[in-house]
Amino acid sequence: MIALVDVDLSRPDHALAVLELTSRYARDPMGGGEDLAPEVKAVLVERLRARPDYFGVLALDDAAPVALINCFEGFSTFMARPLVNVHDVYVEPAYRGQGLSRQLLQRVEEVARARGCGKLTLEVLDGNTAAIASYRRFGFETYALDPAFGRAQFWQKLL
Repeated sequence: MIALVDVDLSRPDHALAVLELTSRYARDPMGGGEDLAPEVKAVLVERLRARPDYFGVLALDDAAPVALINCFEGFSTFMARPLVNVHDVYVEPAYRGQGLSRQLLQRVEEVARARGCGKLTLEVLDGNTAAIASYRRFGFETYALDPAFGRAQFWQKLL
């Protein structure tokens, strides 16, 4: 039986699960295909624990962690309300196709609504068709402030 639990990084089993599943996600082709650097692994949980804007949800099969969603609260100036950015969604390959990402997203939506958030945001690779289909079924879509100017894009500049 799969159970969802909110991440509690003060619990060693949750901290280990977040670290391990985030590492597996990083190694997945849709996560970049490379493991987290050792120096990142050494500080990730500690730094997440220090962030009041972080929350996550784990899916456990008995005690074994099989899926994770990492989220951060932000703020929408156009709505004058907080938002939740879904930063990482990872489901172990053997558990894909069973609706776990939908269950994780449902829990995130519950938390966001309880916090008074105006929206959920996320990023997804163009080629990750399974994730795109899942997100669309959940109600996510690309957006445009004015269709004449095109759809929004997510960009980055590494520092």
